[in-house]
Amino acid sequence: MAENLDSQQEGDRKGLLSRYHLLTLYLPAVILALGHGIATPAIPVFAKSFGTGFGIASLVIVVYSLGSLISTIPTGFLLDKVGRRPILLSGPILTAVSSLLIATAHSFPALLIYRFIGGWAQQMWRQSRLAIIADTGRKRERGRQMTGLVAMESAGRLLGPALGGLLGGRNIRIPFIVHGILSLAAVFPSIRLVRESAPTRTQSSSEGEESIPGTKAFLISLLNIQYLSFFSAQFFATMARGALWGGTILLYAAYAYDVGPETLGLLSAGTGLVGIPITLSAGYLMDRFGRKTTIVPGFALMATGLVFMALSAHWHWSFATFIVVLLWVHGSSSITSGNMQVLGADIAPKAARGRFFGVWRMIGEFGHMLSPAIFALLAEQVAYTASFSFLSLCGFAAAAIVGLQVSETVRRRNL
Repeated sequence: MAENLDSQQEGDRKGLLSRYHLLTLYLPAVILALGHGIATPAIPVFAKSFGTGFGIASLVIVVYSLGSLISTIPTGFLLDKVGRRPILLSGPILTAVSSLLIATAHSFPALLIYRFIGGWAQQMWRQSRLAIIADTGRKRERGRQMTGLVAMESAGRLLGPALGGLLGGRNIRIPFIVHGILSLAAVFPSIRLVRESAPTRTQSSSEGEESIPGTKAFLISLLNIQYLSFFSAQFFATMARGALWGGTILLYAAYAYDVGPETLGLLSAGTGLVGIPITLSAGYLMDRFGRKTTIVPGFALMATGLVFMALSAHWHWSFATFIVVLLWVHGSSSITSGNMQVLGADIAPKAARGRFFGVWRMIGEFGHMLSPAIFALLAEQVAYTASFSFLSLCGFAAAAIVGLQVSETVRRRNL
């Protein structure tokens, strides 16, 4: 009887659109992204309500990123030590606790602490879902699994801010309560369906000793040229995309073209809508023709678009031209959405995937934090042209390193 049940559950896991994947991967992704989007427009208003200035209020963004950054290594270690399932379930639950605590915050320091916890929890969810995909996904399906996940998150982020604005207009604390409830709802199917997938915790206990390498041995293994090249490419990739995904380019539009929030909202929604089908198509191409099929051309096209963005800033081209170039940049950026995660899942050492992902995500989060800061510094000290040129160079560097130094992990299939 137990064997029949196991066979049925194993069968449910097969297929990209199986019930198992829908309930444990795609549905949680869209619900968590929706909840995060609902809370996003309320965060700056809530911070301002404590009577803080702009500089101090911006800490609510910084501490969230800081929590995510600091969480990378401990989360990776725990994924290998205690398993994927506890971390996957703990991430959304901790996110819910953080958001509900924010709704009760009565001081700015308390708000910062709860935001830090939220950033930490978000990283737990990201790394654990990636580890499970690496453990269970077939190589010819990982691309579509990951890009499907990214597309679902993009869909959730499109709807969330508008709903958050409406709810926040009634009471600024309501969006955080809704975020907390949605986070709990997102994890509920996984409690019943997700099983442990860590290789070292599902293998036969008769092997006699744990196969996870020691931390020192693992760190030495990271000196492999393949890993070093991949980490370097990831750093430049997040440096190129960090300012784009963090909203910095919309901030540039507000200052350079004096556009209002309505126009910025339309731009954000438009680029998001364009990006979703491109992201899904990229997953198919990765699985059929190889990872570099999207990584190298995607980053090269994005970098070329950023060159035109730099020229637009230098020559003060029209707002209509800016929109065209913006769609180019975001469209080509969507080609790269999730592809570095797929490549990382392919090359991660089986016995230490958690720690590998921890080191890798630390590098990525650092680049993501550094990118908008460098963009702003160059804009203030030099010009916007220098800022966009910097992002472009990072994009070309990512394409070149992957193209020349990182081996292809999935070979092209014959048509």
